[in-house]
Amino acid sequence: MKLSMRGIQKSFGANHVLKGIDLDVDDHEVVCLIGPSGCGKSTLLRTVNLLEKIDAGTIYLDGELVSERGVDANAIRQRIGIVFQSYNLFPHMSVLKNLTLGPIKAMGMDRTIAEATATELLERFGLGDKVHEYPDRLSGGQQQRAAIVRSLVGDPEVLLLDEITSALDPELVGEVLSVIRELAGRGLTMVLATHEMGFARDVANRVVFMDAGHVVETGPPSQVLSEPHEVRTQQFLARVIEGGRL
Repeated sequence: MKLSMRGIQKSFGANHVLKGIDLDVDDHEVVCLIGPSGCGKSTLLRTVNLLEKIDAGTIYLDGELVSERGVDANAIRQRIGIVFQSYNLFPHMSVLKNLTLGPIKAMGMDRTIAEATATELLERFGLGDKVHEYPDRLSGGQQQRAAIVRSLVGDPEVLLLDEITSALDPELVGEVLSVIRELAGRGLTMVLATHEMGFARDVANRVVFMDAGHVVETGPPSQVLSEPHEVRTQQFLARVIEGGRL
């Protein structure tokens, strides 16, 4: 088991966001989290990456308890990468420097190795000619692809992706999703929060429907998206279909 979450609770003041989440993610599995805005998807990803401290529960990575007090969060984040909908690229640095800054400074990676790895990944994902460009010279889709590549330079065991296409124009979504398809094909363990239902159907091994801080339903995409068992899942997907998003 790559990731195991048990009884995850998280509140922000009076707002109880995660209400006892239990979720397992197997090695090489792609899990898509779906659900209405505010259901807790993004918060759950942030707790897994230790960007948010949980109030109760446990998180294990390959059998190692990573949610305990005093754990080296930076060491865990080297193993669990995360990509957000905002690209968070430094505008005053070239693409190459954006991609290698973290591995060199935080992970102690040799600069030559980091630059070679980043350059190879940029080539693989169609950005080989953008190595020395600055972010403002890239399209939104190219910037998001660069942000994904940045998360891969340190060779993470798990990659978390939080609504990475939400800020993109529709015509740019496809080029980012193609990167995720390739990573899935290569067996990278991934957990994605997404509103792209067609993509979830296409790439996920398992779909998890969340609502109001709970896991309501989980199963293969063919079951959850086409024949959901739970009434709340049925209601959500009916609205998605009405909006033409499935």
